[in-house]
Amino acid sequence: MDASVLLALRDPAGVPFYPVVFQVLYVLTWALHAAFVLLALGSMGLSIYGTFSQKSDSNWKILTPHLIQTGKISISILIVLGVAPLLFTQVIYDPNWYVANTLSGMWVFIFIYTLIVGYIMYYWYYYANKKHEGGGKLIGIISFGILVFAGLLMHNFAVTSIMPNEWMNMYAPNGIVDNSGWTFNMDIVRLVFMVSLAIPVVGIFLQNYSRFLSTRKDFSSEFIKYTAGLGTKMGVIGLVISALCFVAWMVQIDYLFTPLSLAIIAGVAILLLMVGKNNNSYLTTIVLVIVALLISGMRELIRFNIMSNLGYSIYEYPVNLEIPTIAMFLLTFLILGGVGVAWLLTMAWKVGKNQGIFDGSKDVAVTKLGNYTLGIMILWMVIYFTWGMFILFNNIL
Repeated sequence: MDASVLLALRDPAGVPFYPVVFQVLYVLTWALHAAFVLLALGSMGLSIYGTFSQKSDSNWKILTPHLIQTGKISISILIVLGVAPLLFTQVIYDPNWYVANTLSGMWVFIFIYTLIVGYIMYYWYYYANKKHEGGGKLIGIISFGILVFAGLLMHNFAVTSIMPNEWMNMYAPNGIVDNSGWTFNMDIVRLVFMVSLAIPVVGIFLQNYSRFLSTRKDFSSEFIKYTAGLGTKMGVIGLVISALCFVAWMVQIDYLFTPLSLAIIAGVAILLLMVGKNNNSYLTTIVLVIVALLISGMRELIRFNIMSNLGYSIYEYPVNLEIPTIAMFLLTFLILGGVGVAWLLTMAWKVGKNQGIFDGSKDVAVTKLGNYTLGIMILWMVIYFTWGMFILFNNIL
């Protein structure tokens, strides 16, 4: 692939802000998205096991519906969070994103409906199990398989996008143009590593789960001990598996001894010790987030190096500063998003800690954060539409 071709595929309008900012935002948002992908994958897979065990095991009778609920919420969050990294990669790596979507056009079309059908069936699974303990086993397995397939398609798009040297062969194999859109590529080692992370993620989640419920009197100490032990086992075993898969991936692409790779290995080693001791799972989660950011950074480093070797540097992308647009985005992301998420997390925390019916209107912190969120959202809508109308009429008149 010649650099001139890649440069010709860039947006002639350039980017509205410095490319490094979009690169950092991509790394951040992909890590957040991946965290909920892995939590959804792990909790849903474990819940299916629970549907077979909850009739004979009182611990799984309590845990299974909670895992199903966790998976349901995680899927909705991962879908929302998945938009941001796609937007950021589209801004600075538009040749990669659009070529991959063209070569795999049919799979992109199928992906949307796969996600819709899989999520609808997940609700079927949720209500079936809620109505009958252990119900919905088959539906749960089918839904799990469909959603995993959706993830596999996203893996295909990501792998295809970092294979620019092969794009021409994919488009015209043996000199014959193939515009069917059925291009499909996989990197098994990379995929296995990413999927394996679901085991330690759900393990650490279970440690947090048991710690969170330990202050409540309506959950027995035996159940708390059981979930903590299960989380520790899954966390330790999962981290060992993930570490081995990561080393295999790094050896495959000759990145094992890069500083970032070594930092990830060190982070996993620290996680392994913290998960094994389980002294404070909340601190363990903070370390997990840091490791997730490092892994996201590794993905970006690999792509950046591939493109740089072809003569394409995102730092040379033409910049046409649009300060108002960037300011609006950052204020929305930091202020509206920050206060809104703080309100939801505070309310969720207090609902979980309350043994009876929680009345948020009587809680000072929840009420204040809720009012702030509502006020900021109203102000945001006024500014958004006023600004939009001004720009519209200013350009027309």
